[in-house]
Amino acid sequence: MTAVLSATGLWTPKDSISNEELVLAFNAWAEKWNAKHKDEIAAGALEAKPLSSAEFVFKASGIKSRFVISKDPILDPDIMAPRIPERPDQDISVLAEISVAAARDALAKAGRDAKDVDAVIVACSNLQRAYPAIAIEVQAALEIDGFAFDMNVACSSATFGVETARGLIAGGTAKSVLVCNPEICSAHLNFKDRDSHFIFGDVATAILVEDENMAPGGAWAILGAKLATQYSNNIRNNFGFLNNAAPEGIGTDDKLFIQNGRRVFKEVVPLVAEIITGELAKIGVSTGDIKRMWLHQANLSMNTLIAKKVMGKDVDMDMAPVVLDEYANTSSAGSIIAFDKHSSDFKPGDIGLICSFGAGYSAGVVVVRKT
Repeated sequence: MTAVLSATGLWTPKDSISNEELVLAFNAWAEKWNAKHKDEIAAGALEAKPLSSAEFVFKASGIKSRFVISKDPILDPDIMAPRIPERPDQDISVLAEISVAAARDALAKAGRDAKDVDAVIVACSNLQRAYPAIAIEVQAALEIDGFAFDMNVACSSATFGVETARGLIAGGTAKSVLVCNPEICSAHLNFKDRDSHFIFGDVATAILVEDENMAPGGAWAILGAKLATQYSNNIRNNFGFLNNAAPEGIGTDDKLFIQNGRRVFKEVVPLVAEIITGELAKIGVSTGDIKRMWLHQANLSMNTLIAKKVMGKDVDMDMAPVVLDEYANTSSAGSIIAFDKHSSDFKPGDIGLICSFGAGYSAGVVVVRKT
């Protein structure tokens, strides 16, 4: 059986934080911290926390705002972190709830009932618990017969999830698979770090992958896909079940998102460009045949350079659309948001590619053609 992308879905939080709001809170916290530690700073024992600006954030990332599910605590200089109440075990979890919302959007666009789905994959960068799987909870909430499981490939989870779904369909294990990407990235972001506090936002996306014989008209044929991983410590998050056994001296910051941004940029850009060009050559698609690239929304400079390396020239926003300015980096969901919002103008035969990349390192590309 041949798999296609039938539809995508999107759930967006109601609250957004602008660069100006975020910087105002950060600077208030930094000034308070500097005042508290003024003697140590004067003695040279500590470095003063530098202040930020909205201009600095935009220049560094291309981000103007981000959606979050817990706005007020993030902007409180005495908290500087989201506060998401823990729910009773009998209530639906946060990740499952937003996955279901995105999934219902995808199902509605495809004219599909949840009972037609055979499997659910929840693929995201951070899961709120080990087990039972969030995917099984989504399966139950949607009343889907079949099976479900979670997977984590950081920012590449969506493309890896799509290729996994394609494999399930090709092998005859399922005919319709929902891949959900619930990303509450604000929960693992250090809002007290000037160089990264602006990076992430919250969102959820879903992709319905189906056997072409049951897919609706106008689905997306998968022409080819390539997955790759390469071990690197340059993007890391040490949060996990061994937290209580952390070595002496490792603080809570170590359990949040950390990265060596310059190394990531230098190493990931050529890796991703090579994967894309290699897969296009393998399936016999020239760069001139590509109408659009829906890239992972990590950093504007990274996306611009990757697109240039692939196409061999500067490209405009129509070729590589950006949702980063409004949504910020939403990990695995970013490329799917771009696809969801910037694919309606495709005509039968038009070709595009979805590409993700991030921690691991991991990278995935899925080449699609409008049917």
